[in-house]
Amino acid sequence: MKNLILLAIAGFLTACNQNNGTQSANTSAATEKTAVGNGAVLKFDKEIYDFGKIKDGDKVSYSYSFTNTGKSPLIITDAVASCGCTIPSWPKKPINPGQKEAIKVIFNSAGKSGLIDKQITITANTAPAQTLVHLVGEVVTKK
Repeated sequence: MKNLILLAIAGFLTACNQNNGTQSANTSAATEKTAVGNGAVLKFDKEIYDFGKIKDGDKVSYSYSFTNTGKSPLIITDAVASCGCTIPSWPKKPINPGQKEAIKVIFNSAGKSGLIDKQITITANTAPAQTLVHLVGEVVTKK
């Protein structure tokens, strides 16, 4: 019985890790989130911003530009960062098809050090409903 359970778990893990050549398809799918049918489409110009090296205590600001390439107004209901040191702000009004907007993010590096990867989760009327963007870089201690 134990062998059967272990075999089932191994098969599941193997299936979850298979790529089947879909890496590039998954990458482009992450760039463009669509709603079913004629819904809103959230398409970022850039999903990862690398701020390079900064000193402890510096602040980084970046605006993630995006376009609604869908056929319905895009409504962003929330944007949440993975840490309180990163504050996102987003347009509160509907973004019409073809309209370009931005989500501004401010990262405060005070008390941080080393490699940084802050995730910002955007929730909107797209499918899937959540999209991630990343703010990455390195915080070095002042000498």
